[in-house]
Amino acid sequence: MADISVVKEPEFRDDVTVQLIRSAAQDSDVVWSARVSTAGETSVSAVDQDPAEAKGLINFLLKNRHGTPFEHNSMTFMISAPIFVFREFHRHRVGWSYNEESGRYRQLEPVFYLPSTDRKLIQVGKAGHYTFEDGTPEQYETVRSATIRSCTEAYNSYQEMLDAGVAREVARAVLPVATYSTMYATCNARSLMSFLSLRTKNEDSAFPSYPQREIEMVAEKMEAEWAQLMPITYDAFISAGRVSP
Repeated sequence: MADISVVKEPEFRDDVTVQLIRSAAQDSDVVWSARVSTAGETSVSAVDQDPAEAKGLINFLLKNRHGTPFEHNSMTFMISAPIFVFREFHRHRVGWSYNEESGRYRQLEPVFYLPSTDRKLIQVGKAGHYTFEDGTPEQYETVRSATIRSCTEAYNSYQEMLDAGVAREVARAVLPVATYSTMYATCNARSLMSFLSLRTKNEDSAFPSYPQREIEMVAEKMEAEWAQLMPITYDAFISAGRVSP
């Protein structure tokens, strides 16, 4: 007889978390990697020259889309978000590495995404040309009650199978994509700029994007961390209309 595990009460959240775990990323990384083309082996010793010159170089590189100097750095984030956010995330493959918690090897916690009351609910228009508008209180209540009911029932079924001795990799199939997961995501400045250009909505963007709000919440937190690490590069990205080199 399998041991009966403790029944856990579902938790519902409307947020995401992003933590910068490790970084080797600064503006000087862009400078020395670019200057190797003209300075060769002395390029590293040239990074402490005039800050205005470094700023000018970074702006030139980004504006003219010379991208490789922005790849010689690294940032690792730990992200907690609903599974459906990660499925969008994994569309970004060039310059990214991912490791996510596995429902094969550990019991997943009953933590689920429930949109906040200010989450827009109504899609107006057809695919590729639409906007989202606020829902009514009645529509939000439908979302709230249906989400709580379905996620609770799904986790009870998951727990039932685990208690019967069914393997985790089989039992997890009943869990919804609203279930929270955690992953490490490692990228460089160039791959992050490409991500931000697509996954944030900003009036100053040269090429406007219309991301799903939940992945945009993650992107906003990652952008804030990156802006502290590489302020000159970040400002150049903004000045260039949020276009990745």
